[in-house]
Amino acid sequence: MTSITKNLADTAYRAYETKLLKEIKKGKIPQHVGIIMDGNRRFARELEMDSILGHEEGRKKLEEVLEWCREVGIKVVTVYAFSTENFLRSRDEVEHLMRLFVDSLKRAADDERTHRYGMRIRVIGQLQLLPEEVREAIRYAEEKTRKNDRFILNVAIAYGGREEIVDAIRKIARDVVEGKLKIEDIDEDTVSSYLYTGDIPDPDLIFRTSGEERISNFLLWQSAYSEFYFADVYWPTLRKIDFLRAIRSYQLRHRRFGR
Repeated sequence: MTSITKNLADTAYRAYETKLLKEIKKGKIPQHVGIIMDGNRRFARELEMDSILGHEEGRKKLEEVLEWCREVGIKVVTVYAFSTENFLRSRDEVEHLMRLFVDSLKRAADDERTHRYGMRIRVIGQLQLLPEEVREAIRYAEEKTRKNDRFILNVAIAYGGREEIVDAIRKIARDVVEGKLKIEDIDEDTVSSYLYTGDIPDPDLIFRTSGEERISNFLLWQSAYSEFYFADVYWPTLRKIDFLRAIRSYQLRHRRFGR
């Protein structure tokens, strides 16, 4: 491709992106989006890079995507960063990811944009499984952003949807035994309130990259009526146009909630 052809293609791409963004802002915006950030390792392998570098690129992409979410008007984002099954990966990769979480959480908490945009950071999952340095970084990020109230970022680390439901059942059973809750009062709203995301609305849209079409134990209860969109690109290569197409696809669907 010549430089002239490339410049023309870039110009056309930016024009289409701008047009699509304007159209999307006129429609119904999903208030809560769940994101399965998949494809970091495959992206690295295709470029003959270490998988660790793929995760580094994935972190950069998340920062970019959060800017897109803010620009569109999304209020809550829940990202699937590390599942309970991911502990089965190689020791070197897991240790690197833990260091990446520590660095990313502290960096985000100290970033002036986090506070300018009113972003609150929360981490959900079986946090007791994480190294102490990661738990300390979580406490730091959550405390430093706890007063922010215009945008919520939930980061799912050591997370599993089934485990979350089991945890909720245990808490409900404990409260029944202790007389804080009556069995006949337990309903769907009760169960929802005991989940890690109990104080926020369920996701309107679940978005996954890498071409895989499954939810991999992510927000199982909460996604009962979510719309799903699967993008056939690796997470680090996600373009803004791919993201905007997911939002447009959501807007074109009619959510009936079983009715």
